[in-house]
Amino acid sequence: MDGGSRCRQSRAHHRRSARAGPQPRGTSGAGRRRHHRRRYLPAFDNSPAPGSTPEDLAETAAMVKNFDRRIVIAEVDVRNFDALKSVVDSGVEQLGRLDIIVANAGIGTMGDKLHKTDEALWQEMIDVNLSSVWKTVKTGVPHLLAGGRGGSVILTSSMAGLKAYPYMGHYVAAKHGVVGLMRTFAVELGPHQIRVNCVHPTHVGTPLLLNEGTYRGFRPDLDNPGPGDLAPICQTYHILPIPWVEPEDISNAVLFLASDESRYITGVTLPVDAGSCLK
Repeated sequence: MDGGSRCRQSRAHHRRSARAGPQPRGTSGAGRRRHHRRRYLPAFDNSPAPGSTPEDLAETAAMVKNFDRRIVIAEVDVRNFDALKSVVDSGVEQLGRLDIIVANAGIGTMGDKLHKTDEALWQEMIDVNLSSVWKTVKTGVPHLLAGGRGGSVILTSSMAGLKAYPYMGHYVAAKHGVVGLMRTFAVELGPHQIRVNCVHPTHVGTPLLLNEGTYRGFRPDLDNPGPGDLAPICQTYHILPIPWVEPEDISNAVLFLASDESRYITGVTLPVDAGSCLK
């Protein structure tokens, strides 16, 4: 067996290690969430999974059964700490342990200039994209500490967590806040061998991006804009010649950070951005 084959087998073994972890999900980006689950399931064991829609939950449950894994599913508003805690506690009780947290819930909306942003819009964005991330990690950390095995926490931020964009100040502020949460959790939990990192996607080909509101927002000059009209604009954000990445590109990054392949990586802001950081 050559060295490359040994390394590949070792990496596969690390990813198959028995682990369990929840993945709270929001109301948008369903394609990315499904790909997280599809990439995640062959590698790790069991998952309590708060979900976004009954259909998404049913699809996720079917995926789990196909991989001969167990799952605890529930519908919960991630802004509600008590409800979220109840789901996570129940999942850990039924599955026996918690090793990985993926805080992936989020929404995206266009706004106005920051000084003109509606207060209700601002508060909703902070509640969903920032406070719910803190609450998700807060519910899981006691179980990670009790397990005494370390763990991995992955937070979904955005390129808007690394850069500023006009007319999206409420979103930029929330996603920058996620980076602050990540760094603080990383410092506080590191002595317990718990790693905390952020993934920063650029445009992703999910309903969060590919919807009529986005098309019209970027191409108000057209009567019936569609994906083909949006693509050239999105491509201008990137160094690589693509308009957006695919959901599995984000899932691959999440899986890497959840696995032992990244066992000494913590406090990192990992862009999956087709070079957007360079522009």
